[in-house]
Amino acid sequence: MQTHWQQHRAQLRQYISKRVDDSATVDDLLQEVYLKAHTQLHQLRAQGSLTAWLYRIAHNTIMDHHRQQRRWQALPEADELAAPEPDQAGLAHQELAQCLVPLIDELPERYRVPLKLAELEGMGQQAIADRLDLSLSGAKSRVQRARQQLRQKLTACCDIEVGRGGVLDFQPKGDRCGKC
Repeated sequence: MQTHWQQHRAQLRQYISKRVDDSATVDDLLQEVYLKAHTQLHQLRAQGSLTAWLYRIAHNTIMDHHRQQRRWQALPEADELAAPEPDQAGLAHQELAQCLVPLIDELPERYRVPLKLAELEGMGQQAIADRLDLSLSGAKSRVQRARQQLRQKLTACCDIEVGRGGVLDFQPKGDRCGKC
């Protein structure tokens, strides 16, 4: 083993030094590779695969080293933490949600009930169809038409700013909407 180790030592050191910055750590890892190889020599199946086997041990040793290096920072004290900025989009969603229920209540019953079941109660469309004694396509159609009618009522009532995350902001259009 000693002869083979001398043949591969320089190459393994170079391999490790490319993956670890500190030269003292490189030497420590190289020594650890030697110890692992020496104690596990009985697992080596063929003499021709010695090089690949040593590199595998070196690789695993390097990975173990990186896992042990925990990079974390201490959190500042609670009084030093800044309060999070209010989420404007979240506030807009909450305010707009308060407007939706009265607008949904203005829809005809045949559209209001399936929409409430789908959107407010989270019921699946097959369950809506079963509950209202409709076909699946009938339930889907009613939910879709209810959404369209709700969208028309909402856009008639409010100016809505939409972005990637959905509704960013909204403003009621004068006196047209007493719900918001």
